[in-house]
Amino acid sequence: MTVIWLSRASSKLKPSPLSFLLTQSISDPFALVSQVNPELSEVSHKPTIHPKISKTKFGFSNNRWIGGVQSAKKFYDSDLNVYFSSICTSSGSLEGANNGGKQQDDEKQLSWIDLYLPKSVCPYAHLARLDKPIGTWLLAWPCMWSITLATSPGHLPDFKMMLLFGCGSFLLRGAGCTVNDLLDRDIDTKVERTRLRPVASGLLTPFQGLSFLGFQLLLGLGILLQLNNYSRVLGASSLLLVFSYPLMKRLTFWPQAFLGLTFNWGALLGWAAVHGSLDPAIVLPLYSAGVFWTLVYDTIYAHQDKEDDLKVGVKSTALRFGDLTKNWVTGFGIACISSLALSGYNADIGWPFYPFLLAASGQMAWQICTVDLSSRADCNRKFVSNKWFGALVYSGILFGKLA
Repeated sequence: MTVIWLSRASSKLKPSPLSFLLTQSISDPFALVSQVNPELSEVSHKPTIHPKISKTKFGFSNNRWIGGVQSAKKFYDSDLNVYFSSICTSSGSLEGANNGGKQQDDEKQLSWIDLYLPKSVCPYAHLARLDKPIGTWLLAWPCMWSITLATSPGHLPDFKMMLLFGCGSFLLRGAGCTVNDLLDRDIDTKVERTRLRPVASGLLTPFQGLSFLGFQLLLGLGILLQLNNYSRVLGASSLLLVFSYPLMKRLTFWPQAFLGLTFNWGALLGWAAVHGSLDPAIVLPLYSAGVFWTLVYDTIYAHQDKEDDLKVGVKSTALRFGDLTKNWVTGFGIACISSLALSGYNADIGWPFYPFLLAASGQMAWQICTVDLSSRADCNRKFVSNKWFGALVYSGILFGKLA
């Protein structure tokens, strides 16, 4: 209010150096310093920014005015620094606006892991991707589909079994990320999106990564041992896929297909955990549907790294398909929906399954039709939206079984 009053008052008076300096000193004290002593302008316009404040995803810190000098100091140290950092960094300048704030995007963004977990634990939490739960959802949904499909008609699925597979998906996904980062540490340093991962950046040594992997696998073994013998053997056999998947991008343009074989193993394991055997007429189409689904979402995901992949020399379906990507993933999407329909038909599931399957096909069509393959942000948004595709399919299976 003071600034506005002075501005209006000064506009009615004859301009003078004193009025100009007075207005400038209140509205922008750093600008006055710049004019009086240009040598101090660079320093004055770049106050020290606390790293946990200026880079946080949540914009402003949790420090708010409570009253008194101490709270005012907290406000200056946090919220005001965020304001000045947005002005002084490239993304707050005209040049930064023109290049999309690339400099700020290149810096590591802090997540809840950095804000709330002990410093010694943070690298391991990042290694397991605890702040990115989408991987756990994508691994868990085929398990839930299979368990629910194996449930007797008119009954709810076994909650204990669902909980075991949910925890198992969480642990196995984390173990897969650890394996991937250990084997790809030489590549991750050359890729913009992955260069700050714990092993690639040096926050963790390979030995520490291996030790953490052993801990994750030990916890996973505890869950596997609670299943029947058939499921134990079937579950243990998936480790071959888990450990070999990261190498596929060096050997073939189809690592996404290999990821599909790995990520959808739960479609087989869930049925086996309930029945102690497999029904090929039901579980094989279900497993195939999961593989085709993975080819859709992970090809979209791979378009984020296609420039870096070309430089490093690794392969992906994004590079293999190029401008024909949407045609390919459309075919995979049709194959996915058809396989799900066949699995449901062979399982003699109730009619509610099919409206939900139609809704899921609409969600997938939306992804494919609207994704901007040249935009990393949009590719990531469409990739993350696949948790809703999995939820729609699961809802169809559940209500189809209860019908």
